[in-house]
Amino acid sequence: MLAQPGQQGGNNARLQIQGERQSGQDVRTQNALAVSAIANIVKTSLGPVGLDKMLVDDVGEVTVTNDGATILKLLEVEHPAAKILVELAELQDAEVGDGTTSVVILAAELLKRANELVKNQIHPTNIISGYRLAMREACKFIDAHMAIKTETLGKETLINCAKTAMSSKIVGSDDDFFAQLVVDAMLSVKTISELNGNVLYPVQSINVLKAHGKSARESCLLNGYALNLARAAQGMPRRVQQAKIACLDMNLMKARMMMGVQVLVSDPKELEKIREREFDITSERIKMILAAGANVILTTKGIDDTALKYFVEAGAIACRRVPKDDLKRIAKSTGATVIVSMADMEGNETFDPSALGYAEEVVEERVADDNMVMVKGSKLARATTMLLRGANDYMLDEMDRAIHDSLCVVKRVLESGKVVAGGGAVEAALSVFLENFATTLGSREQLAIGEFANSALVLPKTLAVNAAKDATELIAALRAFHYKAQTSPDCKHMAQFGLDLVEGKVRNNVEAGVLEPSMSKVKMIQFATEAAITILRIDDLIRLQPSQDDQE
Repeated sequence: MLAQPGQQGGNNARLQIQGERQSGQDVRTQNALAVSAIANIVKTSLGPVGLDKMLVDDVGEVTVTNDGATILKLLEVEHPAAKILVELAELQDAEVGDGTTSVVILAAELLKRANELVKNQIHPTNIISGYRLAMREACKFIDAHMAIKTETLGKETLINCAKTAMSSKIVGSDDDFFAQLVVDAMLSVKTISELNGNVLYPVQSINVLKAHGKSARESCLLNGYALNLARAAQGMPRRVQQAKIACLDMNLMKARMMMGVQVLVSDPKELEKIREREFDITSERIKMILAAGANVILTTKGIDDTALKYFVEAGAIACRRVPKDDLKRIAKSTGATVIVSMADMEGNETFDPSALGYAEEVVEERVADDNMVMVKGSKLARATTMLLRGANDYMLDEMDRAIHDSLCVVKRVLESGKVVAGGGAVEAALSVFLENFATTLGSREQLAIGEFANSALVLPKTLAVNAAKDATELIAALRAFHYKAQTSPDCKHMAQFGLDLVEGKVRNNVEAGVLEPSMSKVKMIQFATEAAITILRIDDLIRLQPSQDDQE
């Protein structure tokens, strides 16, 4: 029990709290420490020479990964401020797909420097308004001076962006091959929105399948949406042209009585009739579906073995236990409706032919060591399947994460049409720009913006340290280039200079093909600033103790 003195009705009564309270500087320092600890875990995995983490959970499940969002998701974080960073990485993953490690490192650095300013008697509100101003100016600067329109760069840009995204991942050694694969997959699912006519590239239309064996370079693109399962019976045809697809989320097993329903039978002969009727219900349903014209039936539940003969006789392909996500995607791309029940408003069972989807063909193919059912030539949206090969599960899972990040990056570049130079170029340019901008202000925000400028340098510094290079020297050289680019008009091209981490020198990263979507950088700065501000606002931590009743 902790008592805090409080004013109550003029006399000095004591405030009773079941728990403990920390306030002021203690809480800020504690939060900054917790956030730094989380950032330090992912820090070494940043960049093309970043290292991987092996995470083992409580049941001994092993994950080997380099992806910031995955690492943080698997850590069971206790501290409330540190949890904000985990959510931050997930947000960046959902919005952009890449840059999850950078956003966490930047947020932690911003918070650490803000905490130092508070110790020097600057009010958190001043720091927050300074950070907000710096964030707005930084985003404007990236759009105006750093972003390069992709129309001027061609298809090579997409491949370079995909390579940059996968440079730090397990597939980085074969980046030429995988970048080409990713770009081809993304371009093949181009769709035009019916609402506003915008061109969209849905990542969901690309199904990633993983199969053991062979080398990573034998991964390939399959035309169509592949289901990792075979036909339900061998007597069914392997190929159906002009497929009409029924997507069912219901059982085609023998109909059973509902739980709790009792039927009293006086004559044993009636039992057989009940059994027959139970089976007839299922066969009537199947006949209804086939009568509507369906020749491919996909269901998430089971199909009775005795019921399979109807499909075989009708020359239709049926697949059971289709994963729900796959069923939804196939329904979306073929224009089918997922049927949960065949009951209509009157209580009778009907099957509406308009619920069927259409594809040019559905075919069972042998891919790797398994049979797969491929849906090709869907009516609405194109779908592509990427088959990844690799030595073991850990490698395949990490390849899947790397490919997903690259797909998201290519999607962002295609949709936004703007890229920026990678390798710390944007951060160094922002640092120089914000330092100069800070000196034009006469208010206390100047100090906060100065710290924001220094925080931006944490990313190129970390990149250099991870590459075992002299960070101090490289950053000084990089800043000199960017200072020139912003002060003398004939050195404008120097704004594209970033770090070359293999050689340990500064070079033009646009020419070297190290590119990232500008949206990734803008979102990273916005999210990191917001997260730092959220944690900086906290000045009181009241941790309640569980009451006696809860403990009992």
